[in-house]
Amino acid sequence: MTKEKYNSDLLRSDETSKHLKFLKLEVPFVLKSGETIEDLLVAYETYGTLNSNKSNAVLVCHAISGDSHVAKHSKDDLPGWWDIMVGPKKPIDTDQYFVICPNVLGGCKGSTGPNSLNPKTGKPYGPEFPQITVEDMVAAQNVLIEHLGIDSLLCITGGSMGGFQSIQWAKQYPEKVKSVAGMATSARLTNQALAFDIVGRNAIKKDPRFKLGNYYDSNEKPEDGLAIARMLAHITYLSKESMKEKFDQKRFEPKEDPAEFEKQFSVGSYLAYQGTKFVDRFDANSYIILSTAIDYFDLGKNIKELKANLKKTSCEWLFVSFSSDWLYPPFQSEELVDALVELDKPVSYCCIDSEAGHDAFLLENEVGQYGSITSSFLKKISGSLEEQKAKKSTLTSTNIFFDNRLDLNFISGLVSKGDRVLDLGCEDGTLLRELRKKSCSKLLGIEIDPKKVIDSFETGIEIINSDINIGLNRFNNDQFDVTILSQTLQSIKNVEKTIQQILRISKKAIISFPNFAFKPLREMLFHQGKAPKLEGLYGYNWYNTPNRRFPTIADFEEFCNEQNILVKESFFIDTENKEFIKEDPNLNADTAIFVLSKN
Repeated sequence: MTKEKYNSDLLRSDETSKHLKFLKLEVPFVLKSGETIEDLLVAYETYGTLNSNKSNAVLVCHAISGDSHVAKHSKDDLPGWWDIMVGPKKPIDTDQYFVICPNVLGGCKGSTGPNSLNPKTGKPYGPEFPQITVEDMVAAQNVLIEHLGIDSLLCITGGSMGGFQSIQWAKQYPEKVKSVAGMATSARLTNQALAFDIVGRNAIKKDPRFKLGNYYDSNEKPEDGLAIARMLAHITYLSKESMKEKFDQKRFEPKEDPAEFEKQFSVGSYLAYQGTKFVDRFDANSYIILSTAIDYFDLGKNIKELKANLKKTSCEWLFVSFSSDWLYPPFQSEELVDALVELDKPVSYCCIDSEAGHDAFLLENEVGQYGSITSSFLKKISGSLEEQKAKKSTLTSTNIFFDNRLDLNFISGLVSKGDRVLDLGCEDGTLLRELRKKSCSKLLGIEIDPKKVIDSFETGIEIINSDINIGLNRFNNDQFDVTILSQTLQSIKNVEKTIQQILRISKKAIISFPNFAFKPLREMLFHQGKAPKLEGLYGYNWYNTPNRRFPTIADFEEFCNEQNILVKESFFIDTENKEFIKEDPNLNADTAIFVLSKN
């Protein structure tokens, strides 16, 4: 089969990596259930070099169908499942980090699982293998980390089930985790995702060759049931957009494939290929064990329960979701972010615009964005992120200025050392980078544009990809000393509600906006009868302006008076002539800055 754009599994095989290592535990391994496993074996691979103080270790956790072979060790090595992310000069740079990837407990690629020999019987465990949990997977990985002499992990990362393990690590061993980067993951499965797993397991168990899980000494394996389970799962990894692109043009042109499943349509031959290929490298009992463990992973159905489970964590967090992922939809990542924000934990988040569905975190087409975010996050955590020069401002949806943001310079002077600052509509983090020089105790940005979020990540800014019109509920009362709304007021849907929220979550607000009563704008409307537009400042046409509002200084002062909002200070600037305006600012200033507080 030719290379497919939306396929993460084409190069995988049943071959075993020659770089596979093993750790055998000499004492019984106790599961959460109280059951024990004798002679626990953990299969793993490592990449890069552990530094002298053992501070550069990154643990990569794989998804349900993955294994320890996360990447190639050399050009002639077997393909890894995350070659696009792990390796020299790649986002998880093995020239800088010591990468560890274990096969999970219950897996079938080296670590103890249902296809392993039970030392008590000398035969494969099969259905006698105890049901494990994600907590058990993490405990087995901790045995490996202790064996390697590592006290603290720089980062734990993974997608899907790998994200479950990453989050569980922070909960289970908070003192050993410096950061977590969760990709396309959640606090628990949706009921829809749970339903797909149930059907998949039923397909396996109802295969007549399953034999209640006792098929290892038979020439016949439950291949049909496992293949159908994989076919079903693979549908959930895609999106309606990716399936349209893959199959619409050749809907009735199935590819040749020896599989005995229905292949009347192109999507049918594709799924048949995926299912039969998976059977070659995976064990049915292991699929049942791991999918059940995923289904039971549950950190809470609401913010209260999530906060209780994440309260003792002490790491920095990064979550990345993908817009078309309906298996682990973005709102689930946002729930985790909301809980961590309410707990006042350091957390960043970005939702990548993608048509690839859940599989996006494994695809080369998508790695440019989430790989850049991960790389910057790791550099920030390790302390190797160099301060970058602020990029030249460009005309954008919320920033009406081109080159000269005098209001930002002035706003910076209104913030004090030690302040906890929230910047709404922070763009690429220009103001936050400036405030970083003031030794503020916390700096957090909110930005709706994912591309600008990535720009902020590259300079080490803590940032949440969110719409400020709906995203301020996640913050606690007086969580910040200062909230800044710079050149964003005019694009807000509900000004009254947003400013109320700002004054709820912070002790004071600094708000700057363009003054649409500025004399040249009035003159243009009066003399030319055209919508106001000035080169370099109010540089939008009437038909493409992002501005929902056209506030003036007089309008805003009246608004504050009506809303019983205290205006502590106000400043008015003519940015073209670079001077403060004292006389008739509503006519002569193009920019207004107000410092507000609760009355």
